[in-house]
Amino acid sequence: MCGIAGKLFYDRGRPVDEELLRRMCDALEHRGPDDEGYFRDGPLGLCMRRLQVIDLPGGHQPMSNEDGTLWTVFNGEIYNYRQLRQDLEQRGHVFKTASDTETILHLYEEKGWDCVEDLQGMFAFALWDTREQSLLLARDRLGKKPLFYAEVDGGLVFSSELGSLLRDKSVDRALDYQAIDEYLEYLFVPHPRTIFQQVRKLPPGSRMLCRQGSVEIDRYWQVHYDAVASIRREEAIEQLDVLLRQAVEMRMLADVPVGAFLSGGLDSSLVVALMCAVSDQPVRTFAIGFEESSFNELTYAREVAQALGTEHEEYTVGYQVEDLIPKILDHFGEPFADSSAIPTYHLSRVTREQVTVALSGDGGDEVFGGYRRYQARRWAELFNLWPGWGGRGVCEWGVEQLKEPATYYGKSWRKKARRFVEFARAVREAPETSWGFFFPTGKKTLCIRKNLPILSIQKLLRLACKIIFMPDLTPVRRRCFGLI
Repeated sequence: MCGIAGKLFYDRGRPVDEELLRRMCDALEHRGPDDEGYFRDGPLGLCMRRLQVIDLPGGHQPMSNEDGTLWTVFNGEIYNYRQLRQDLEQRGHVFKTASDTETILHLYEEKGWDCVEDLQGMFAFALWDTREQSLLLARDRLGKKPLFYAEVDGGLVFSSELGSLLRDKSVDRALDYQAIDEYLEYLFVPHPRTIFQQVRKLPPGSRMLCRQGSVEIDRYWQVHYDAVASIRREEAIEQLDVLLRQAVEMRMLADVPVGAFLSGGLDSSLVVALMCAVSDQPVRTFAIGFEESSFNELTYAREVAQALGTEHEEYTVGYQVEDLIPKILDHFGEPFADSSAIPTYHLSRVTREQVTVALSGDGGDEVFGGYRRYQARRWAELFNLWPGWGGRGVCEWGVEQLKEPATYYGKSWRKKARRFVEFARAVREAPETSWGFFFPTGKKTLCIRKNLPILSIQKLLRLACKIIFMPDLTPVRRRCFGLI
């Protein structure tokens, strides 16, 4: 991954402080250890840290077009850049690098801000048009690459990370209590909000145009749940196989070593199988396990690796995370309660010693409905159809009498039963509740009324640590605000 940042003043006579750009860029060093670059033009300043993946010697950024009228900083990868480049060269465009970044510049020359609609990939970029004195910010369709921004001090500041954005002292640190409310509901802060009132996330599939002091945000892509034509099961499987194969093959284009995270589950195993099918070299796979047996999936990963003939490496770590909490929260920049961050961090750290790019199966369960939580939602809706004075009330009372499991982690039918009752009750209170909720609406409201006016951001982040990482969440849920 790379990191980008910058600032634009609406007053054209006001230059951006070079020292500010360096502070913002320094905060992104971990995202791009291979290179850094800066560009200033009147009211605009751009900076970036680069992780080299494509065109190692020629991909330095900020990058310009032939006559220096366009400048861009780019984080991500454009998977169809070779096809786009071929078409652009046929139209007379001359490329000076082999980088996918340059494709964006020439595509903008052809289509303006509609250029983003032709890009297939994961990306966040900023493009400065010196002739129009306009700044275009854009983010990929599903928001894989982050982009934060704030309107401050007569202008706009943006960055790949909150920590970098906050290097600009003009950004107000006042908390957004609506964001805190949403965090306690969803265990993350949904876009466009952040934990800070003044800072926003550019939504996935969106672009922003800043010109003459005005800011326009447009959604260029949205998921459409159109009716699928009636086809036979075999045809559907064949089409899906083709699409998945194409997706994997495009992501393996790199000038650096590529590997894969392998858990032994369906999604990562399928990705690795397709990598093996399209690669003429043995695929390198990496797996991580925990000393706690209920978390250890190394056996499954090992079986898949042996079946596919990959060059497989395994690592085992403990679940002691106290030392990791400050570093993980520093990278997130705001409360984020997905405990998968722990194994992902460990796996990324050891994998980075061997390869630069690693594919994973993340997102498969969301796309194909693989999580049991989706079934739980249907069962909860049926459960809630029972009258409270009848069978439902008896079931809820019986489950509440069950002794709590010794630990929140691991597999336990008692834990699942108690969670299901909690979830069904929360769905009755707020139909939009997801299985991953932490506070039922009533308890959340009570806690907010009693405690939030006196919370500092340090206390809030400390609370987030306990919610995410402590080994027994049930007492934490009960005493949550009392612990800080």
